[in-house]
Amino acid sequence: MDMLKTAPKLPGKRERNRINNRNAILMAARSCFRDKGYDNTTIRDIVRQTNLAAGTFYNYFSSKQDIFIALLTDFLDHLNRNLSERRQTAQSAEQFVCSTYQALFDATARDPLVYELAHRNDQAIKELFGSGVLGMAMLSLEEDVRAAIDNGLLPKVDAEYLCASFFGVAYEISLKVAMRASKEPENAQQEADRAARFAATLFLGGLERMEKLS
Repeated sequence: MDMLKTAPKLPGKRERNRINNRNAILMAARSCFRDKGYDNTTIRDIVRQTNLAAGTFYNYFSSKQDIFIALLTDFLDHLNRNLSERRQTAQSAEQFVCSTYQALFDATARDPLVYELAHRNDQAIKELFGSGVLGMAMLSLEEDVRAAIDNGLLPKVDAEYLCASFFGVAYEISLKVAMRASKEPENAQQEADRAARFAATLFLGGLERMEKLS
């Protein structure tokens, strides 16, 4: 009886329709952006790929930019949750570094279209959000790095420089992962794993030397 009282309430028909319509628009937008490019895609193109009436689109989004922001927000929400969970449960420096890169490259390989779009429109994103796409993905990094240093998980090095190094390696390699995953989607996960091993090995080698110096 108690289980029935505490069971989560299922969404009603209206809410399910709302979710399905929104997802249909986002899926159609992905397809159009991939096939025609973001700049060449119109709202009419997107609506044509759905079974929705033209006016229905504006119940969910007011512009093409709104769709892009929704795609990016979904991407970042999932990534940031995954990044924080992995870093905060890490039991060693190696696990902390490896899990951070793995989460980022997994997300990039899984959704290279959104990542590439975000990179090409990085200045517009900075104007909208105050930071570029990877900057938003790394918002919690410095806090987690400082906590890991305080807890002895990471060596006592300059936290700001360490985060900047994390950011720089992640930024450039993520672009390569996105491009390779777009060209060969069947190998996307393998590419993410390869990139994570490469970045983590490179980073940890430098971190080990930094610890000796400090």
